[in-house]
Amino acid sequence: MARRRKGLPVHGWLIFDKPKGMTSTQAVTRLRHLYGAQKAGHAGTLDPLATGVLPVAFGEATKTVPFAVEGNKQYCFTVRFGAATDTDDAEGAIVARSDVRPTRADIEAALPRFVGEISQVPPRYSALKVGGSRAYDLARDDQDFELAPRRALIESLELIGMPDPDRCVIEAACGKGTYVRALARDLGVALGSLAHVTELRRTRVGPFAEEAAISLAKLEELGHSAAGRDALLGVLKPVQTALDDIPALAVSGQDAARLKRGQPVLLRGRDAPILKGPVYATSRGSLVAVGEVSQGELRPTRVFNLPG
Repeated sequence: MARRRKGLPVHGWLIFDKPKGMTSTQAVTRLRHLYGAQKAGHAGTLDPLATGVLPVAFGEATKTVPFAVEGNKQYCFTVRFGAATDTDDAEGAIVARSDVRPTRADIEAALPRFVGEISQVPPRYSALKVGGSRAYDLARDDQDFELAPRRALIESLELIGMPDPDRCVIEAACGKGTYVRALARDLGVALGSLAHVTELRRTRVGPFAEEAAISLAKLEELGHSAAGRDALLGVLKPVQTALDDIPALAVSGQDAARLKRGQPVLLRGRDAPILKGPVYATSRGSLVAVGEVSQGELRPTRVFNLPG
């Protein structure tokens, strides 16, 4: 007999404004407890130093996490020149110094070199696995290892400020797998200096934007309000929010039942949509499945069990 999962069936996405000093895992644990939810996960890790948009999925929304993770991301970050750290951010120990301070013109001239598909060596303090161990664990144990360069897509970089000669503020739009800390480190080297990130805020992950992000303090306030649980549920986004980049397809109740059993359905009739590739299917406004359309047939890859 299967063991019953603790908690309540909560389904949907929360656009959480993660505070500084909290890990992404700690954030999910805290929010799962606040909502009393059976299941929760996040889309796209944020370092403890970082703040901003951390999409948190509850219940059936966890099945759409891969789609959210694939979405483009936007950041605003501060780079400090003159020092390199072992973590490539302000939380690490300084390992080298430089007297060189690039000018605004120097920085603006260098940024285009990092736009497009580039090669990055990830920070040593990262969650990547090396021989079965996390890189950050090996780095903390002072073990000798190397991380292979990875491809990263940077869509845009814009210098938006220079508070003083030591620091600059940059906005970036980039694809999955980009390390902002590595970007700052490499920018410093390209400018004949050294550099690391001192502040980092994520402002967007796919369809999840900073404008709709909710702080922990606000969530706790809602939880203690008269509306309580209903108020907390009221700020969740629908499960299909993470699927905004793929087409939607309405199906009949009969076809919905087939999809939920993992069976394919034919897209019949002269009014059948001409689709190919990933789609999500709904019936009476409720999400039923995500699947692939090929040769007029929809084959489900993930099915959803949402209250109708």
